[in-house]
Amino acid sequence: MTPDRSSEGPGSADSEPLARSVMIAGEMLNWSDLHPEDGRPAIDGPAPAALLDAVLTPADSVLVAGPHSIELLAHLAGQVTSVDVLVRSAPDAEEIADQLEGHPVRVFCGSLDRFGSEHGESSYDVVVALDGLPRLVGPDTPVLTWTDALAVLKARLAPEGRLLVAAENSFGVERLIQPDVTATVPRDEAWPRDIAGSVEAPAGLKAVHAIVGGTVYAVYPSLIEPAVALADTAGPLAGAVAARAVAERYASPTLMDPYRVVQDAFAAGLGAELAPGWYFVVGAAELPSVFPADAVPAGPGVLLEESLLAALKIDDQAALRRTVPGYVSWLLEQDAKVAAVASADNLLVDGTSYKVFAGGGVVVGGTGEALVVGQLARFVRRSLEAGSREPWAVGGSARDLTALLASMAGITVTEELWASVAGGNEPIQPVGYAEQVATIARLSQELADANTQASWFESQLDGIRRSRPYRIGQAVLNPARVVVKRVRRR
Repeated sequence: MTPDRSSEGPGSADSEPLARSVMIAGEMLNWSDLHPEDGRPAIDGPAPAALLDAVLTPADSVLVAGPHSIELLAHLAGQVTSVDVLVRSAPDAEEIADQLEGHPVRVFCGSLDRFGSEHGESSYDVVVALDGLPRLVGPDTPVLTWTDALAVLKARLAPEGRLLVAAENSFGVERLIQPDVTATVPRDEAWPRDIAGSVEAPAGLKAVHAIVGGTVYAVYPSLIEPAVALADTAGPLAGAVAARAVAERYASPTLMDPYRVVQDAFAAGLGAELAPGWYFVVGAAELPSVFPADAVPAGPGVLLEESLLAALKIDDQAALRRTVPGYVSWLLEQDAKVAAVASADNLLVDGTSYKVFAGGGVVVGGTGEALVVGQLARFVRRSLEAGSREPWAVGGSARDLTALLASMAGITVTEELWASVAGGNEPIQPVGYAEQVATIARLSQELADANTQASWFESQLDGIRRSRPYRIGQAVLNPARVVVKRVRRR
């Protein structure tokens, strides 16, 4: 602790002036982790900010190790007595010192293995490494294991200190969604290292947790852009929040539909194991189960979209004919602001009660029947993009499927109504290549089954035509047909 830096309170601009930055060896002079040209930027986002708010106290001395955004560092520095920042990039160290001038912050530039007891405080109340450990060393440190790096950070903790450290998942859900196209092209930061001294985290949540301990938070959609951190990954609502965050990050064509992959992972109980990364909080008690605290809505219910997709999957038309009219009736009773964001993917249903999942959903315009058709059209589009099964023998276009659902609520989708809502009839393809292949295989199988049934019916009909009773009936009826035709001609 440094009383001279805390005499004016947390984040005071009247504190003793601090050194701009201190070189400790192992620094990188022509490199930036805050503004990389081909690497990942510094971590920032609502989840780490909320975590820091919950863990820090005004009397804390804090060590921040690794690249964290200027905004996150400023947010942190305004809450505590003193902050020491350790980064490996010399330009970053100068920028941090400039931007945080007037805050109780000291900046050290160099590698973690050079950060000795003569630098900074002998011990800290809180050590923060929410970027993980790989970017704490540079090319002058060819060998430093992840376990050794973690031990260095733990050695600087006070006896009752708190440790916040992140680890990246080597087999996270993003590997199922989008391939790393740069995997075979070394980046500028891919300098040679001893393969026995990798500073990457061990593979798998169990291996990392066994070493670090503490409370584990699954981070989505990535460690660099952490929108939500979940200690409890059970339940459909947590899965919906994570799936929405991942879908927003991977908006381009992907290997698999991001939203459905994450939803299925949570449904299978793998929301934590397949998270892109994890936060480990050691030494802090009574923390919320999610950051930010209001990210996951409280209360029962499941997304209406999940209920409808489950009915489509098993061709439960009775459930659809119960659910769709109830949803439409509720939708027409709401004011325009609520109804505009009450799409099937943004509405919780619990029996016959409904509740908007999140206020920031996609806004669908229109009123009355136009609004209803617009919301149903959004569900149809999402179901087609997810490659879900559409059991009806219709054209398969978004308009036909929307019209069928709307008819369950007594609404007829005319050409004018459809044009005002959706505009066109262009075909909708699944967003993931896997769903596209699965859709082709499913349609091919359904077509083969239909051909088999048609061939069977043709064979049965041919057998009937060859039967004796059929020939006798034809012989009896043919003269009668001739008589009928002659009578009609008169």
